[in-house]
Amino acid sequence: MNPFSSGTRLRDMIRAIRACKTAAEERAVVRKECAAIRAAISENDADYRHRNMAKLMFIHMLGYPTHFGQMECLKLIASPGFPEKRIGYLGLMLLLDERQEVLMLVTNSLKQDLNHTNQYIVGLALCALGNICSAEMARDLAPEVERLLQFRDPNVRKKAALCSIRIIKKVPDLAENFINPAASLLKEKHHGVLITGVQLCTDLCKISEDALEYFRKKCTDAVVKVLKDLVNSPYAPEYDVAGITDPFLHIRLLRFLRVLGHGDADASDCMNDLLAQVATKTESNKNAGNAILYECVETIMSIEDNSGLRVLAINILGRFLSNRDNNIRYVALNMLMRAISFDAQAVQRHRATILECVKDSDASIRKRALDLVYLLVNESNVKPLTKELIDYLEVSDIDFKEDLTDKICSIVDKFSPDKIWYIDQMLKVLCEAGNYVKNEVWHALIVVISNALNLHGYTVRSLYRAVQASIEQETLVKVAVWCIGEYGDMLVNNSGMLDIEDPITVTESDAVDAIELASKRHNLDVTTRAMCLAALLKLSSRFPACSQRIKDIIVQYKGSLLLELQQRALEFNSIIEKHQNIRSALVERMPVLDEATYSGRRGGSLPAAVSSSNGPPVGLPNGVSKPAAPLVDLLDLSSDDVPAPNSSGGGDFLNDLLGVDLSLAPSQSGTTQNQKSGTDALLDLLSIGSPPAMDSSATPDILSLNLESKSSGVPLERLSSVSSMPVQVSSPSGAAPIVDLLDGLSSSQPTLEINGPQFPSIAAFESSSLKMMFDFSKSAGSLQVTSIKATFTNLSANIYTDFLFQAAVPKFLQLHLDPASSTNLPANGNGSITQTMRVTNSQHGKKPLAMRFRIGYKVNGKDVLEEGQITNFPRNL
Repeated sequence: MNPFSSGTRLRDMIRAIRACKTAAEERAVVRKECAAIRAAISENDADYRHRNMAKLMFIHMLGYPTHFGQMECLKLIASPGFPEKRIGYLGLMLLLDERQEVLMLVTNSLKQDLNHTNQYIVGLALCALGNICSAEMARDLAPEVERLLQFRDPNVRKKAALCSIRIIKKVPDLAENFINPAASLLKEKHHGVLITGVQLCTDLCKISEDALEYFRKKCTDAVVKVLKDLVNSPYAPEYDVAGITDPFLHIRLLRFLRVLGHGDADASDCMNDLLAQVATKTESNKNAGNAILYECVETIMSIEDNSGLRVLAINILGRFLSNRDNNIRYVALNMLMRAISFDAQAVQRHRATILECVKDSDASIRKRALDLVYLLVNESNVKPLTKELIDYLEVSDIDFKEDLTDKICSIVDKFSPDKIWYIDQMLKVLCEAGNYVKNEVWHALIVVISNALNLHGYTVRSLYRAVQASIEQETLVKVAVWCIGEYGDMLVNNSGMLDIEDPITVTESDAVDAIELASKRHNLDVTTRAMCLAALLKLSSRFPACSQRIKDIIVQYKGSLLLELQQRALEFNSIIEKHQNIRSALVERMPVLDEATYSGRRGGSLPAAVSSSNGPPVGLPNGVSKPAAPLVDLLDLSSDDVPAPNSSGGGDFLNDLLGVDLSLAPSQSGTTQNQKSGTDALLDLLSIGSPPAMDSSATPDILSLNLESKSSGVPLERLSSVSSMPVQVSSPSGAAPIVDLLDGLSSSQPTLEINGPQFPSIAAFESSSLKMMFDFSKSAGSLQVTSIKATFTNLSANIYTDFLFQAAVPKFLQLHLDPASSTNLPANGNGSITQTMRVTNSQHGKKPLAMRFRIGYKVNGKDVLEEGQITNFPRNL
């Protein structure tokens, strides 16, 4: 009796392994069996070779190494009998892969078996080749496989077609050899051969353009006829699945038609009628029918435009959305997201069904439906869609609130028809899910409120009502505290009442109560409490009657363990007690924020710095100085390397006491008004003259109004000597008064020496089309500051428009660019553009000036960009 056919030893090994209680016992059994198999291999025991190989395959599936049995596979494949070859080929596919060098030894055996007279042995060889074929084996055995595509037995032809797919993927150059044999398979009546032939043709089209053109011209009509016959075929029990004849062949044919019709109008016209027939005749009450309909929709969306057919396809997807199967609804939502680019109006008809999917219990469907709703929103439907989403926000799951809140905020920001609607919707979101709103969203809301001058009273009243009902929403509290601090007087006086709102009675004490309650409730958030202290300081000026109560509230934080709160409490208390003469000017309403600039920063549309390995970043537009260091850096004016503040974010300025944006907005071309640094904006807020330049010899200890909590210690009694230490400031254009930021103007006036050292002009840059000259001047009283006048001359015969000069310097330098005299540069040197700049060298006498620049302009509507580095500055600048 054949010892392997009895299966005793294999069964025994499996039983022994399954009976093991621990992994150690299992490893012991496997080691014992592997030792016995090695002994049999070393003795060249041919009688039990196939049984040992079967056991090795089981051990391999358990994850143990079996490389010592690879050569036994080759010996079994070389055996003449079918049972041995079957085990050998099975082991070959399981124990080896195409990267194994030993695989080359089996090529000759495969070639012999592909030419074997026994069709079952031929099938074994084709199956193995289709699974582990390498590129070398594909080149050697491709002729045999191509010949077998015409073999008499359909099972062999089917396996040969599948093997051909593997060969052309490994060696695309062989694709042309299989085009004609593959085309002949499309005439097959046997469905097994036909489905593999269709797949082979599909892969040939994806690999070879020649094959694609051939099948479009020669086979499109034939494939359409095959699918039509299949759709209209009578009941065939051997192929029937849920009342549909061979849905697998349906799907393969539709995918092949999709490849043929993509980008080809003629091929698409040939299949339009058939696709409409498939879409209308296929039953959708079974999964097989839904699969065919889905592939039909995919094909309609991929072939050339036919609006009527696409509307039909989108309607099918709309029916899918009502299906109880979550998988069908999910794929329908995915397909509708693609369909929007073809026919958004047809998708809009299913808006109600899509909105219902947003409320689905399945998280994947909810998220995909929400993404689709976001794509459906436009100016005409933004209000009803937003209302639906906000209504659902009230009852949505906690896990889904963050995504839903983010999408609603994005929709409101992108499509809001007016500011009052924008503010109303954002307040609803803050009331329902304020804790899920991102920082940049509420920062943007404050920017919009700041710009809506006629809505300040309406907004602060709405926020006051909202914070009374939803004080647990911390982001709502932040916005409300900021607005009450800015517009508290309008809240109390009912200023700016609109027709749509009801009057409200709020006393000064009520406004202070709201902020005090917020500061105590949100006692774990430093930002909220810091904003509350800043708002209380502002209200102390707006509500003089409550000044003492506000002072008492602020004093409570003098002993705070958090340095930020302790510092603010001490400084604000000092302002209320000792500096009432400047308090009203210090806490005036925040200037209107530049909404366009903030939106540009938030969207990343502002020009970014271009980093360079051998120079400083370039990216500052005309008329924009390098950002000033934060105000707290004024305490160390002699520092050489003062870092510039981060200008990438748009919302950090909201945490400032005064709300001043220390980062700068780029000036538009042609503007004549200088942009102000953060320090200049502060001085304007305090109404103490024109922007000064700090004298490096002055080291005042002034009031710090920093934004963020700092770990470094700052003297808490810094205000004790403020009034006796005025800050010395000077202006490059003339004398400026000595300013004490807390005690007003001093009577003394510094004087500047006008005549300074002279320096030669240099040609900073010159090309065949453009020349840039630099003229230098210095003031004898400030040798660190160099004034540079740049003169640009057009050397070509074309007029330059939209002229823009940008420059950047190392961090030991500070650069201020004034606006250019013009944005149009005449041709042939018939005029010039001038632009002045000031460079402050903190390492004067130690390091020379260095600058990188970028010049952009348009010539006949085309953008031109020139860049360079200037190092030939005169010495002692």
